[in-house]
Amino acid sequence: MVQSIVEKKWYVVDANGKVLGRLATRVASILKGKHKPQYMPHMDIGDYIVVINAAGIVLTGNKIKQKELLRYSGYPGGLKRIPYEKLMKEKPELVVEKAIKGMLPHTKLGRKMVKKLKVYPGPEHPHEAQKPEPLNLD
Repeated sequence: MVQSIVEKKWYVVDANGKVLGRLATRVASILKGKHKPQYMPHMDIGDYIVVINAAGIVLTGNKIKQKELLRYSGYPGGLKRIPYEKLMKEKPELVVEKAIKGMLPHTKLGRKMVKKLKVYPGPEHPHEAQKPEPLNLD
């Protein structure tokens, strides 16, 4: 009903030099649609976000050395720890995606919202046809 009326825009966000947590909260809010007057918690009316330059994201304090990505296979001895220092060199887009995904609802609706997030390590992205508007999060 209301979802078909709401126009979904495309925004591009430059993550270069931005703090990870602050960027993630603002992007998650836009993905949820909290910036729109038609916001309803049970509906997905948020906009699409393209995050570029994910390799330039900043972690404050000692997080770059202390924070780890944990993955558990379910088997004994199946815990894998990947330090963020290594992760930032190999897959910086995963760091940003994980931070934003953690701030969205952990339901079917949240999984639907995550699909509207596109993250790229460099300045190029294949979404020029959607004419994304630059979004200043300062």
